[in-house]
Amino acid sequence: MPERSGSGVPTGVSPSWARGRATRKRLALITLLAGCAWAGWGLGQRHVDPRGSAQRQLQLQVQTEVSQLQGRLGRGTATAKDRQRLLSLLLGLGRQAEAIALLEQMADQESGRWPLRLLLADLRRNANDRSGAERELRQILNQDPGQIEALQRRALLQLEQGRGSEARSQLQGLHRQAQTPTLRPQALAIGLLLADLMQRQGDLPAAAQLNQQLSQQFPSDARPWLALALVRQQQGDGQASQRALVEARSRLGGQGAQRLDQVAVSWGLADLRGPSGAPARSAGPGAAAN
Repeated sequence: MPERSGSGVPTGVSPSWARGRATRKRLALITLLAGCAWAGWGLGQRHVDPRGSAQRQLQLQVQTEVSQLQGRLGRGTATAKDRQRLLSLLLGLGRQAEAIALLEQMADQESGRWPLRLLLADLRRNANDRSGAERELRQILNQDPGQIEALQRRALLQLEQGRGSEARSQLQGLHRQAQTPTLRPQALAIGLLLADLMQRQGDLPAAAQLNQQLSQQFPSDARPWLALALVRQQQGDGQASQRALVEARSRLGGQGAQRLDQVAVSWGLADLRGPSGAPARSAGPGAAAN
């Protein structure tokens, strides 16, 4: 074994050769580490998340199904079920323009299915085509002037366009018609919509008055009391709001009453139940009017 000097280099070996050998060792180590890193990266690239793969496969299947359904539609062999399926897929994929075009065909072919026209109005509104949305709603209301879902959407569109007074005038006319010569059930839904519009416009006294009127005209229905509670809450009158909720609770049961208890708590109101856990007693019609 060669004798080593104090520097650790064997005697008889030149220092330059020793330094070169150390450098070669470091290069070998670096090469080895680099090779391991490259192998690890390669393995990582070959490892594919099965969830991502399954998602891509599902997307491919959906796209294929859409193409097949569109092909049937183009050949005129698509059934009503095919069109409905294609509509749901297009909506799910966010292909709104194609969904609108398809829905136009469906609504024209099945003019009696007003929900199709209603959905078409919603899609047009989402696409910022408010005039087109209102046109669709007008077609529904031409067939049924009291169709409440169409009235709701038309009022919202008018309000968004700064035509709240026009919406209010139209609803007031319909509400009067629903009460003359005799009170009809439609008066409740139209009246609630009108009161909601008044509330949105900031006319809280008019909204409260109309809800009170509806609660007297339809004494067994909880909805006017619920609407009145909302108005009173917005007015900052917690006690009147609580009284209205008690009236509403007395007309509900089961889960409906439990949800009202939760509403009262979220509004910071006292428990709507009595000390024994039973519902607080209603003071009779008109008790919560003030």
